[in-house]
Amino acid sequence: MNIRLVKLIAVAAASVAVLGGCASSMSGGAYSREQARQVQEVQMGVVESVRHVKIEGTKSPVGTGAGAVIGGIAGSNIGAGKGSTVGTILGAVAGGVAGSMIEEGVMSKDGLEITVKLDNGRMIAVTQEADEQFRVGERVRILSGGGVTRVTH
Repeated sequence: MNIRLVKLIAVAAASVAVLGGCASSMSGGAYSREQARQVQEVQMGVVESVRHVKIEGTKSPVGTGAGAVIGGIAGSNIGAGKGSTVGTILGAVAGGVAGSMIEEGVMSKDGLEITVKLDNGRMIAVTQEADEQFRVGERVRILSGGGVTRVTH
């Protein structure tokens, strides 16, 4: 493996790590800057069911681009002349697809679909990151505002 390829792999790994820091949280306890100091409607209810789900990861150009660059460089080492060009193209395409899939997998999160029977009799379900545990029969608060709804204790 040549030194240039090793450097590109390191840059791609760092890009995915940085991207992870940019991903917005789906936690019931995380608020965006815009949500802070905003009025939220509070409703009370009882947990009817809790189901474990997977929240999809992000799909940005970073994973695809990094994978395409690495795949293209790796593919260019195959053959000579036209073979090298074909290898570069096929490597870039395969690398881009793989990079996108890796990014999404790394960025996905465990979540909960929490079904709540509100005090007014209405049933709702909220999906959020699984950073808090909820039990059937437990009394909870539903906070809604700014297009975001969350379940809290």
